[in-house]
Amino acid sequence: MPDLPIHLWYSITSLGGAGLTLPLAFAIALWLAVGYSWRLAACWLALLGTAIGVVTVTKLAFLGWGVGVREFDFTGVSGHSMLSTAVYPVALFLMLLPARRAIRLLGVLAGLAAGLAVGLSRVVLSAHSPSEAVTGCLVGALAALVFVRIAWNAEADRLSALPVAVSMMVLALLMHGVHVPTQRWVTHIALKVSGHDRPFIRATWRSTRIIRPSPAPLSQTRNTLEPMRSSDI
Repeated sequence: MPDLPIHLWYSITSLGGAGLTLPLAFAIALWLAVGYSWRLAACWLALLGTAIGVVTVTKLAFLGWGVGVREFDFTGVSGHSMLSTAVYPVALFLMLLPARRAIRLLGVLAGLAAGLAVGLSRVVLSAHSPSEAVTGCLVGALAALVFVRIAWNAEADRLSALPVAVSMMVLALLMHGVHVPTQRWVTHIALKVSGHDRPFIRATWRSTRIIRPSPAPLSQTRNTLEPMRSSDI
């Protein structure tokens, strides 16, 4: 792991917070609707909404019913990793749409790198396990790359890069560090739906093991079966 001061890791991880990424996502949709078409905006929101749904379902499953994968310490897809890996590549793609295709591609790669950095920060800060951060990055990257592929041939001169870039940067500065209690909301929903009083917690969930009876030795099995065979005869 890179040896960075802890406050830098917190600054990196805040780039994936819903308080910053969701306003950026809606700004992207607004620019798409104004400069290109409402279909592209709807496509972007649908892809992002699907990715958010994946995160939410996995979190609800664990918090409400303890559904996870102990072998990989997986309790749900990382929302920070997913949102950052989905939003930043598309934001940079939209800013650089009037530029040459090579520069546009570099912007998408830079956005993916930012998402990976957020995913790494979640592991360093012990907010998520590696499997949860990796799956978050994969889900977010898939949403971003599918949209970029759909919008790749959009008319580049429909929007000027300057107002898009300025609006995105101003919004990022204003919303950086804004906290949205998404985990609390998801936990509340999980308890309501499952009917449980308390959510499942990683520490106690990991310590629980399913104990299966070991099979009896073959010789013992033969000894117990032999009298049965004699009586049957």
